[in-house]
Amino acid sequence: MTLKDVAARAGVSVSTVSLVLNGRDARRVKPAIGERVRQAADELGYAPNLLARSLRTRHTKTIGLLSDMVATTPFAGRMLKGAQEAAWQAGYVLLLIDTGGMADLEHSAIQALAQRNVDALIYACMYHREIDVPEIPDGLPLVVLDGRPLAGTADWVIPDERGGARAAVEHLLAAGHRRIGFCTSGEDVPAARERLETFTETLGADFDPSLVARGESGDVHGGVRAAGELLGRRDRPTALFCFNDRMAMGAYRAARTAGLSVPGDVSIVGFDDQEHLADALDPGLTTVALPHYEMGVWAARRALARAGSGAPGGEHALMPCPLVVRDSVTAPRSS
Repeated sequence: MTLKDVAARAGVSVSTVSLVLNGRDARRVKPAIGERVRQAADELGYAPNLLARSLRTRHTKTIGLLSDMVATTPFAGRMLKGAQEAAWQAGYVLLLIDTGGMADLEHSAIQALAQRNVDALIYACMYHREIDVPEIPDGLPLVVLDGRPLAGTADWVIPDERGGARAAVEHLLAAGHRRIGFCTSGEDVPAARERLETFTETLGADFDPSLVARGESGDVHGGVRAAGELLGRRDRPTALFCFNDRMAMGAYRAARTAGLSVPGDVSIVGFDDQEHLADALDPGLTTVALPHYEMGVWAARRALARAGSGAPGGEHALMPCPLVVRDSVTAPRSS
């Protein structure tokens, strides 16, 4: 179906059809005629030729999203959903390529997106980390999602790790805990560094460096090891703050092995609010939510803003990490 077919069905000129279907009919075409044109287009199943339109406007209404194993992580759905919904609401389509963590695919993936004339590019990281920004064609706006560029003028958005960690520790302090342990991973990543630094700062004089335990990894096994070390002490902590929810799950196991109840004998707080984990533990895990959906929305909206205006890059945002209160924290028995 063509514009001529729609014009013939509606009994108007081709130029009138073009105005209506391109959203430029306000105060130029009578509302009744506009409605007749849209009805005719629907009846005929007319769809505009986006390729032809992009050649005229130099905009394809597409945003490229290049991800580094994001599609395989537990949080991918929320991050991609946020970006996709923000793009869709603005009349754009998200075009996704996941490299599966293979760096040698990045260049060809960027080329593939550039050859399709995407209006902007979002580079999504698997987790909050510092990155070397990949080379992209001149003039193509770039937004880094869940990562911080080491150089360049790309826009970027990351979680407010410090704000989230502060909320977690303050929640334990408000419950009456002063002897609080921290189960962290052995990974040298911004999240681990910033959460530990904030844990130390928030406790102030109550901070005991001997109550920081490192697991070999940031998973359940690492949590079992780190929590087991702390809970096996004669002067064990009354509460644990864990680097993430998987380590918190390990802490639950370590507490059970030590014959301790959660939260009666030890309170536990996690970080991530991982779906099907934090809410599935018994008792439900109090944790800090990573704002993956909100970061996806911000990245897409920033990409759209730059694509539409040609504005310079360099903006960034720290997305709040809210505390999610469930049932794993109570006052220490000693109080």
